[in-house]
Amino acid sequence: MRSIHIIGMPLDLGSGRRGVDMGPSAIRIAGLNERLRALGCPLVDKGDFATPIPETKRPGDERKKYVREIARACQKVHQAALDSLTEGALPLVLGGDHSVAAGSVAASALFARRRRQGLGVIWVDAHGDMNTPATTTSGNVHGMPLAALLGTEPRELAEIGGVTRKVKADRTVLVGVRNLDDRERELVKASGAKVFTMKEIDRLGLATVADQALAIAGAGNAGIHVSFDVDACDPSIAPGVGTPVKGGLNYREAHMLMEMVADSGKLRALDLVEVNPILDVQNTTAQLAAELALSALGQRIL
Repeated sequence: MRSIHIIGMPLDLGSGRRGVDMGPSAIRIAGLNERLRALGCPLVDKGDFATPIPETKRPGDERKKYVREIARACQKVHQAALDSLTEGALPLVLGGDHSVAAGSVAASALFARRRRQGLGVIWVDAHGDMNTPATTTSGNVHGMPLAALLGTEPRELAEIGGVTRKVKADRTVLVGVRNLDDRERELVKASGAKVFTMKEIDRLGLATVADQALAIAGAGNAGIHVSFDVDACDPSIAPGVGTPVKGGLNYREAHMLMEMVADSGKLRALDLVEVNPILDVQNTTAQLAAELALSALGQRIL
């Protein structure tokens, strides 16, 4: 088994509401570390990075609020995840809001590029996260990290790791999408990324969708980075998220997706983000996040 390095980034500057900065602690309280060790996973918990809070900073450009502070935080995640990958470990990044993926996925992309290997991304989210400063209606940067990874904006995130366009659209798969801004919808359509909305999951079934997603993202020698926003799950099983949308993945669908990722043998890094304990019910959402990590990392029934 590869060693697992837990990297906590309690960042909530990219979100429109407070609370996801407590996500990493809540997931640990749900027993993540103990349960991973029980699986036999060699584990190193790198702890949490110190991050600024909105009360101590000015938002700056209203089209990309707090973007400089977010970029600095993502750069820390990038370096930590790259160090872990270089040591042969699998980075498990706990957010924080989804903007942290601009750093973690950039690290996976740089590591793959250095080894002359491909990288695919499976982005599990109710939202597209492809807004740019030109299209956003809120200015919240947690709606922009995939745009930065696929393109050039917001520039502060796109330049993390030294190059823009970190991942290829034809190796990028979105799963669970069901809530897009009007202008973002056009960006998603034009991006070239494969999108499985909840309608496709309902129609085809999660097993078929997961097979196709893994085939696209993991084609050839490509490893896969899974970035999992817990709001992809239905609020009935994940109430503690900042932007809940009804009609998401149910409990077994979410676990089947992660179990099939584990079965592929291609997982290189995993993000679990957007757990908001303030909005949660008895730490239910953090418990789910911990369980999903276990499924992705190889927990088996038999």
